[in-house]
Amino acid sequence: MEREIQTLRSVEEMQSYAGERPLGFVPTMGCLHEGHLSLARRAREECATVVVSIFVNPLQFGPKEDFGRYPRDPKRDMALAKEAGADALFMPEVADLYPKDFETEVRVRGLEDVLEGAARPGHFAGVATVLAKLLNIVGPDRMYMGQKDAQQAFLVDRMIRDLNFPTYLVVCPTVREPDGLAMSSRNAYLNEEERVAAAAIPRVLFTARDASSTKPEILEETVREALISERLIALEYVCANDAATLGPVTSETRKILLSLAALVGKTRLIDNLVIER
Repeated sequence: MEREIQTLRSVEEMQSYAGERPLGFVPTMGCLHEGHLSLARRAREECATVVVSIFVNPLQFGPKEDFGRYPRDPKRDMALAKEAGADALFMPEVADLYPKDFETEVRVRGLEDVLEGAARPGHFAGVATVLAKLLNIVGPDRMYMGQKDAQQAFLVDRMIRDLNFPTYLVVCPTVREPDGLAMSSRNAYLNEEERVAAAAIPRVLFTARDASSTKPEILEETVREALISERLIALEYVCANDAATLGPVTSETRKILLSLAALVGKTRLIDNLVIER
């Protein structure tokens, strides 16, 4: 008999859902791709119950960002989540998570103001707030996130520890297209020419990783010099940080997070690699 997937629309439905333990949780904004599905499959391997959430969170979008046009395809998402092994799909409405009298914000000081946080003020407060709510509503034993959003995973792990959520965060490897481009829902915005150009981003990161130097300034300059000639790519930032702290690289640093954000045409993409010293 084919397994059915339950669709839970309200907070009350999700909170009353009785799944076997351990419960694995994959938070997404929908428009599922292989990156999301790999997280669901990992959860399926390790947990008795798998819940995938789909919620395009308005709090993590700036006023000039793409909240209104962010890709949405709930029917397709439901089929893909089921195929990947999810038992339940949590799909709340904005008003359900953020009623009119909602006033609370979760902040992770220091970590929310660097890299992506510096480029997108308020973004990580929105991320932390929605994930704190989802952790309370879903109540998972394990939550699964991707390395592509390295700073997000780092910040959420700190929030989980600081606020004593009884959840273990599992960070899974970045899933890439055949040409190396990190899978992202925003890749759908790229036209054919931009899609070809975007492949330069991972190519440059891997070139920097394979170079002889792990000095942060040389890693950053290698990326800048390589991307400056790409007509359709405008580099927003490139940073080499201590992967264990997101702070500056020191003599004690063992792993470096080399991360960047760039506009390809009008589409903003992020990517990163962890480099062993």
